[in-house]
Amino acid sequence: MRITRTQDVVGAEITDIDLARLSDEDFGRIEQAFNEHAVLCFRGQKLDEEHLIAFARRLGPIEENWLKHYTHPRYPEILFVSNIRENGRDIGHADAGSVWHTDQSFTPRPPRATMLYALEVPTENGIALGSTQFASAADAYDSLPEATQRRIAGLRVIHNLAGRRARTGTGAQSDQALRRDKPDVVHPLVRTHPDTGTKAVWFHKSKTETVTGLTPEETQEFLQDLTDKITQPQFCYAHQYQPGDLLIIDDRASLHKAGFAADPNQHRRLYRMLVRGNRPH
Repeated sequence: MRITRTQDVVGAEITDIDLARLSDEDFGRIEQAFNEHAVLCFRGQKLDEEHLIAFARRLGPIEENWLKHYTHPRYPEILFVSNIRENGRDIGHADAGSVWHTDQSFTPRPPRATMLYALEVPTENGIALGSTQFASAADAYDSLPEATQRRIAGLRVIHNLAGRRARTGTGAQSDQALRRDKPDVVHPLVRTHPDTGTKAVWFHKSKTETVTGLTPEETQEFLQDLTDKITQPQFCYAHQYQPGDLLIIDDRASLHKAGFAADPNQHRRLYRMLVRGNRPH
């Protein structure tokens, strides 16, 4: 197994490993690399659903998918992220992640990790199209002036699943109905990583109603300013998918955003799974 860090502040590529036949020693190295690099990419994996689920369970308990109209028909642990339509309906979440975010911040115990497994990737002249961008919220926090760090240290954020962004796709109506049934959740704006002790600026802009002490309008202006700081090029990495790529994203230390540069008529299909995390503090 070889671990190669990207040239950016976040991310590493792991090759020469078959996750379906993973020793405890190699899994320990993966855990260490995950805490160090926040985003891991395993190239060239050939995993069926059962092997994918088994690997996820080594990372922790698997989160239930609440968008059940986009889940795998035989493996509800797996959510489809896809632009494919069958019989007039989207098989998966077509516009998932189109803004900077951390997954399921609206739950009391947001995910430790997001797993994305690329099955179909749009291409043009042999070159993969579309990407997922990642930003190190931990490195961005470290770059903030001490006065700013003190200012945001005690702030709390109200996360609301219904969000501020209009939903699209054939499942949007039932999607919104499910969202309205979820209660608000309050988390700290700055969270401490439970394994490394590092701090990160942690939020989901489109799921945030208010920050303590600010009006909704002031909240959006404040979070946009933070987003602009976190997503500066020096904190970011853009991953161009190849079929067989498995990405593991540390949701406690990073934000991510999907790119949709590909022709919508070309199929894009990924499996997404979430590994349960701890209560942010």
